[in-house]
Amino acid sequence: MKMKVKLIGCLLLLGSLGARAQVQKINEGWVFQEQDAAQWLPAKVPGEVHLDLLANKQIPDPFYRDNEKKLQWIEKEDWDYKVKFEVPSNTLNKQNVELVFDGLDTYADVYLNGKRILQANNMFRQWKVDVKALLKTSNQLFIRFKSAQNTVDSMAKADLPYVIPDNPRAYVRKAQFHFGWDWGPKLTTAGIWKEVRLEACDARPAEKAFVPPVKVELVQQPDKDGKSFYFKIQGKTIYVKGANYIPSDAFVTRMTKNDYRKVLTMAKEANMNMLRVWGGGIYESDDFYDLCDSLGIYVWQDFMFAGAMVPGDKAFFDNVKEEVKYQVKRLRHHKSIVLWCGNNEVDEAFNRWGWQKSFRIPPADSAKLWNDYTRLFRDSIPKWVKDVDGSRPYISTSPKYGWGVKNSFTEGDSHYWGVWWGGEDFEVFEKKTGRFVSEYGMQAMPNYESILKITEAQDRYLFSDVLQNHQRAGNGYDKLAVYLKSYMVDAEQLKKLSLEDYTYLTQCVQYYGFKNMILIHRSKAPYNMGTLLWQLNDCWPVASWSITDYYNRAPKAAWYAVKEAYRDEPRIKRDTVKPKDLKLSDPKITYQVKGNTIKLKASAFAKYVYLDITGYNGKLSDNYFDLEPNQEKTITVDGTGAIKDIKIKSLWDVTHKY
Repeated sequence: MKMKVKLIGCLLLLGSLGARAQVQKINEGWVFQEQDAAQWLPAKVPGEVHLDLLANKQIPDPFYRDNEKKLQWIEKEDWDYKVKFEVPSNTLNKQNVELVFDGLDTYADVYLNGKRILQANNMFRQWKVDVKALLKTSNQLFIRFKSAQNTVDSMAKADLPYVIPDNPRAYVRKAQFHFGWDWGPKLTTAGIWKEVRLEACDARPAEKAFVPPVKVELVQQPDKDGKSFYFKIQGKTIYVKGANYIPSDAFVTRMTKNDYRKVLTMAKEANMNMLRVWGGGIYESDDFYDLCDSLGIYVWQDFMFAGAMVPGDKAFFDNVKEEVKYQVKRLRHHKSIVLWCGNNEVDEAFNRWGWQKSFRIPPADSAKLWNDYTRLFRDSIPKWVKDVDGSRPYISTSPKYGWGVKNSFTEGDSHYWGVWWGGEDFEVFEKKTGRFVSEYGMQAMPNYESILKITEAQDRYLFSDVLQNHQRAGNGYDKLAVYLKSYMVDAEQLKKLSLEDYTYLTQCVQYYGFKNMILIHRSKAPYNMGTLLWQLNDCWPVASWSITDYYNRAPKAAWYAVKEAYRDEPRIKRDTVKPKDLKLSDPKITYQVKGNTIKLKASAFAKYVYLDITGYNGKLSDNYFDLEPNQEKTITVDGTGAIKDIKIKSLWDVTHKY
């Protein structure tokens, strides 16, 4: 199929003169196949092979039940993409004609009219190739994507007995979460994940001088308690209230601007002022940063390294250098970005996670790994960043110290995982709040409607194989049990819960946890000057630390808690009694519906009143709220349409059953 020619004129500045460049997008008419399968099917560009297979009904929904396990073969294959396109004479006659790939995922051999023009090896780089000598009126572009999983496995095997902890993914410049995470599926994709185009001009435009869009200071000064860690933005000291952000879909090309708007609006409406773009995902789309700019949400931007050491060879460093310079130049004009950070948890992992013992790393290899780490994150990346953006602060890693180190509470940023991973109560933050808490969290199940969507009736019991497949944290359900027994129900009740009631209670404990952890952090200001909860969002339906659901970005219970805890006025108070210790009785809740409002009353105190409106996925003005006896509360429903089939549940309704 031949692609229709699309020409877009764009004005590029060359000194004081205007130079006309022609841009021809090559995003239509693509087809793909499993390598040499001789079965070409329509492909979407930008896109990913899993989505192309799904659109052509070659695979089932990867998120449904345990289908993900059945689709691991995809990452072991090589995939071919091709397109025919025509080029008009006025483009062919330009002095300079380049083929531009904004994103190829990841190991890709590119052929134009039968000649290989590019071997790509980095998902995060833009690739430009001079193709003037090869272009004709009618052309064919062919791309073979080699299996990233096979490639990194081969690279790791070739290095043996030398081992780079903790996964062969360390060798590849690709979204690390594609290889699986403790909240995400293992769906190691391939494909043309960003735009392809021809750019033609007679004179190459000069690069505009960079003017910093925001003045940022990261203040780290010695004080009586250790060393401060806070942001001054445009000269104003900021107390940071926010969350960590992961890719919003396991298939990142599915995200539209409206999808991003929905996710980021959830952050804004929860009174957040910062998101940390976590280092195991992607440098986000322009839409993401544009929306952060307009919504007034600051961005802490990690570089895309997470939980793994790095190769130290020149080719790897050269590759990362091009990535860093390209991404910083692409993003530096955004006023929302206030920090560049080298990596997520690599320093902590090497020094605290026991890799030397578990991987049996000899002292000489350990020294080399650490030397390569420091060369990249403490020496090279800060220099590369400064070359293209000297206006923003840079830190080499997050956190500065691991959560088991005393200094983590007195200087730098802190990832405190004594809660959850350590099984400590939420109140531990009274004694262990750092200067800037950039990760901490509590899990909950996804919304029950999402569970219904990804399961069959026979899966809906604790803890079915399908539910286990949608819980990726190590011993996740056991850890949840610790908190349910501490705060919500006794051990005998816990054993008897239905899946629906279990889901409700996990959301209640996440609500309680985030509310009180945030309020403790805020009470420590100005010693503590920031709290970034883990995490805002999910990339698929899963039991996780997210405060929003994957489907429709609907709020989980904790979103309502965070919204109130991050509110400046009026300040809410901490809970002083654990929910399980409350003396509750039947609240006998009644309600009336008037237009888009629901008015509720209770005859006795009701804890965690949950409204479930059949078929409704939006935000209520409040949910999982407390209802005082004989006091009316009005809930507003976003959107239009009749309100019907309302189910109301409170903590008493669940606990008195068992």
